[in-house]
Amino acid sequence: MSILSSSTNLHEIDDAQTLIPGLPNDVAALILSFLPYSHHCRLKPTCKPWYIFLSSKALLSLRLRNRRSHLLCIFPEDPHISSPFLFDPEHLAWCPLPPMPCNPHVYGLCNFSSISLGPSIYVLGGSLFDTRTFPLDRPSPSSSAFRYNFVTSSWDRLTPMISPRGSFACAAVPSSDQIIVAGGGSRHTMFRAAGSRICSVERYDVEKDQWEALDGLPQFRAGCVGFTVRDGVEREFWVMGGYGDSRTVSGVFPVDEYYKDALVMELKENGGGKWRELGDMWGAGETPRFGKIVVVEDEEGGNPPTIFMLDDYDILIYNMNSNLWQKECSVPRRTARKTSFGFIVLNGELHVMTIVNGIDSTETRRSRQQKRTGALFMQIYHPRKKTWRFLVTKLPFRQPLDLSTTVMCSFRL
Repeated sequence: MSILSSSTNLHEIDDAQTLIPGLPNDVAALILSFLPYSHHCRLKPTCKPWYIFLSSKALLSLRLRNRRSHLLCIFPEDPHISSPFLFDPEHLAWCPLPPMPCNPHVYGLCNFSSISLGPSIYVLGGSLFDTRTFPLDRPSPSSSAFRYNFVTSSWDRLTPMISPRGSFACAAVPSSDQIIVAGGGSRHTMFRAAGSRICSVERYDVEKDQWEALDGLPQFRAGCVGFTVRDGVEREFWVMGGYGDSRTVSGVFPVDEYYKDALVMELKENGGGKWRELGDMWGAGETPRFGKIVVVEDEEGGNPPTIFMLDDYDILIYNMNSNLWQKECSVPRRTARKTSFGFIVLNGELHVMTIVNGIDSTETRRSRQQKRTGALFMQIYHPRKKTWRFLVTKLPFRQPLDLSTTVMCSFRL
């Protein structure tokens, strides 16, 4: 039987255009599928057959079946004007993606969500400034939705969300090719607590390119985290953390009032169920912490995911049975000064990221635009083995990377 099925054959490559001389095209295609995806953009110009194959659905089909690398997608700033980058931690390789389609009326997109589903990356919502609105110093929530197509190496504009939102909970349901969003609003980069909040919940059907409204959250909630949990046959959508009302300090500066609980909705085939509320997730006398939250999925699919939070230099783990956060460990290497951290899951490991500025003896002769942007230092924790390892890679960005605002997502390809 041919390695490539009839649905993924290389019909565009004739017999005179072989992928690798001396090998059948299906065998050569299998070999080429093992090449790191981060190197494909440099390999495509090798010859026409390679360009066709490395831009085909056959390649994605083979990689998903035999060789799925866990990659990291980083959006350093507004993706309309700055290219996102893929990072391959296995080969320490970076690969730029094209910017999203530009709208001349909007700028400064931030607080959007990036999520992977299948071999695609989705960019949803966010906060931005619109030159057609007044006043100009107030950001507006966005309802836009984009998908990066790895076959065509281009962005697709999708049906917008029903309600515009930024800083919202978002989770993918791979078994049904759906994405769920909840809460959110609009958020100013400087006066953060002055933004709006909403409670609406929507579900996106990838095949139909259609959004459907579900039961809204019990309260207005933004800045929250969403993930799915399998409960027997059914799945549940969890919304954790976030902020609702705000108070003012000295009657002037707005400050967020964070929630201490979580909300859970049962997901059904014909729609979502009702929300149930979990109580306070902090024990008596504990000071609530509101760090970055990530979810480690069970590869076997038999156990619920594990939820971790990075707060300052501590990593906390959430106990679903007791509904409490407990300390898991601390980051082994601390920075000399207070800095922002990135927190992401790759290959089931927790990656705590910070920027390390390298020392350059020629820096005095460089212009401000030519100064080095430093390196990305990763402290990687394996939850099952309870071990740490470290990784350093040079950044490809022309501008400094601010991990407090950088949007990241991991995916397999």
